[in-house]
Amino acid sequence: MALTEPALDTGGAPAKEKGVATGREFILLVTALMATTALGIDLMLPAFPEIREQFGMAPDSTQVTWIVTAYFLGMAAGPWLYGPASDRFGRRIPIYAGLALYGVSAATAALAPSWQLIVISRFVWGLGAAGPRSLSVAMIRDRYEGDAMARLMSMIMAVFLLVPIVAPGLGAGLIAFLPWRAVFWFPALMAGVLMVWARRLPETLPPERRRPFTWRAVGQAGREVVTHRQTMALTIAMTFLFATMTTYLAGSEVILEDVYGYGTWFPLFFGAIAVLLAVNSLNNARLVNRVGVTRLLRRTAVAGVVAASALAIISFTGNGKPNFWLFSLALCLVIPIAQGLSPNSNTLAMTPVPHVAGTASAIIATVTAAGGALLGGLASGAFDGTVRPFATYVLVFICLAAGFIFWGTAHGDRHPRSPAEPVAPAVDPVIEPIVER
Repeated sequence: MALTEPALDTGGAPAKEKGVATGREFILLVTALMATTALGIDLMLPAFPEIREQFGMAPDSTQVTWIVTAYFLGMAAGPWLYGPASDRFGRRIPIYAGLALYGVSAATAALAPSWQLIVISRFVWGLGAAGPRSLSVAMIRDRYEGDAMARLMSMIMAVFLLVPIVAPGLGAGLIAFLPWRAVFWFPALMAGVLMVWARRLPETLPPERRRPFTWRAVGQAGREVVTHRQTMALTIAMTFLFATMTTYLAGSEVILEDVYGYGTWFPLFFGAIAVLLAVNSLNNARLVNRVGVTRLLRRTAVAGVVAASALAIISFTGNGKPNFWLFSLALCLVIPIAQGLSPNSNTLAMTPVPHVAGTASAIIATVTAAGGALLGGLASGAFDGTVRPFATYVLVFICLAAGFIFWGTAHGDRHPRSPAEPVAPAVDPVIEPIVER
């Protein structure tokens, strides 16, 4: 597929092209590409009991969470297949490669005869998911910066969170009428659909802003990213935030089933919190416009520490089995706050390095996915039949994230613009009014 560069008008903004997604379609397409990540996780969760039974695991076994952990580890390694290559060849071709790998590995998992092969397929599946996830952020950074990028990221995240709302219910519906492996076949089908739709994706990285794909160039770009305090501090913060979400994703089904005996409520419970996540993302988009991304991030970090502390206190009542509704209320505060910190942290992490956005997105995605998956796996493995380990790890993760947020956003550390970086990234004139609302 040949690259299609956006035509520029005399003002330097990309003009609307025939046959190329712009405006709202661009937002929906980028959101759909990012949503492949969540689809590869949330659709699986209702099938955990069937998977345990199929492979002879104990009813409360946490071994099944390797479905999530292996996927996240693949997502951690995957960005280095795409980021530097996208800085050289543009964003579209690596996205196609990621979608193809996503679809093939999902089909392989559906056909796998053993648990070990499923775990391996899930790792490769994560490698494929890493492309659309990390390069979607790079495409947004190609066009936006600062508060505008934060608002757009929050809007995309709100739509993206429709997946956690509907995916568990969809997964439960699939396994109600079909074999449980249907939760693997469905994402493979969606990958094929997105490959067709992505033909309309515009190329956001013009040839004059591309970098050579050599060890030296990649090393130089990597050094620029890892030596910048703001970028790396917020990347580490996102790692702990991602660990919080991983702990929640892997542990919520076990907690509802084994602590409270409400396993049949899981799709409704999970979807209700996902609705709160989406509402919080939309609210974040409005608050960024009023408060500013840095100030909002710092204030929300403080709120996260307070909410996580309350969750921990509640979790140590009732011998580690607190009142379900009180625990759920605290969780409905903590998880949306933790998720809401991520898009603003991501925006500020990417802000100083637009000239190496592909490499930066690769490093950020690698560190956050690998660290978050491993830390989340550690937290999930500590399950002892109560909610105490879960709440303790969540409190520690959010406190550490808040500390790095405050360090990374401290005044006095500014990254100089690259001479090759435009003063203001080109923006789509159709999208810009949407972002400004």
